[in-house]
Amino acid sequence: MGSLTVSGTAGATDRRRHRRRRSRTNRTGVVAVLLVLAVGAGGGAVAAQRAGVNLGDVIGDIRQGPAGPAPAVAAAPAPAGSRPAATATPATPEPLRALRYPERGTGRFRTATVTGRVAGRGGELMRYRVAVEGGIDEVDVERFGRDVAAVLADPRGWTADGRWRLQRVGPDSPADFTVLLSSPITRGQLCGDLYDRYTSCRNGDRVVINVARWARGVPHFEGDLTSYRAYLLNHEVGHRLGEGHQLCPRRGGPAPVMQQQTLGLHGCTPNAWPQVNGERFSGPPGEYDDPIPTDD
Repeated sequence: MGSLTVSGTAGATDRRRHRRRRSRTNRTGVVAVLLVLAVGAGGGAVAAQRAGVNLGDVIGDIRQGPAGPAPAVAAAPAPAGSRPAATATPATPEPLRALRYPERGTGRFRTATVTGRVAGRGGELMRYRVAVEGGIDEVDVERFGRDVAAVLADPRGWTADGRWRLQRVGPDSPADFTVLLSSPITRGQLCGDLYDRYTSCRNGDRVVINVARWARGVPHFEGDLTSYRAYLLNHEVGHRLGEGHQLCPRRGGPAPVMQQQTLGLHGCTPNAWPQVNGERFSGPPGEYDDPIPTDD
């Protein structure tokens, strides 16, 4: 299994650019996670290969790395009132159970090893890796990779209308972006915003999924964690494909996938997919001035 470390803030970011009324609570007790960028876009991977360096060997297998201090662990409550999702689920969905995760992981990422088939029949091909931060021990990286791939290959997803093709690759192949499941504190480092431990983001070629949201979802998805996870992946990958934020187009109708549904629905109903009723669905460009919760 390959592994990588990530650090710094590179490239353009879509880390919730709305005007936030966020808490200014003193967070000087937050220890910055030391991270070194060892994965990036296809160009970075190609450069590493030209230098004779295999990205999967940059820091060695994470299981062989030195053990750091045990992270504080937060337990997510089991979703209440869960019901069958109205949309397709991944082929091997993770059981809806309480998922424990660290507030701060190791900063080192295990990379899924499988290269999948190309999803989509036309458009530009984008290759992506999938990785899970060390310390998030209850999420198997290979299973997470399968779940990500199932969402991104869904016929209601970004590959449906011929604009894009998507393919999951392993740690040794060039990739256009990496889907990173990270702890809340590491999320702040990767997204360039230490005050936000709630949302996820896209920053450059990193699609950063906050494990707190992967584990807990949000209240207004009413316990439908499977649909929320699909929304979360489609929204952040949508940013990597050049999509901006959108507004609710009609009260009582579905929310566009590029609406910031993590923070609010504004009269729309939850929707996890770029395609609705067989067509690309969108709303007016823009974003709401929603506050970011400071507590889960």
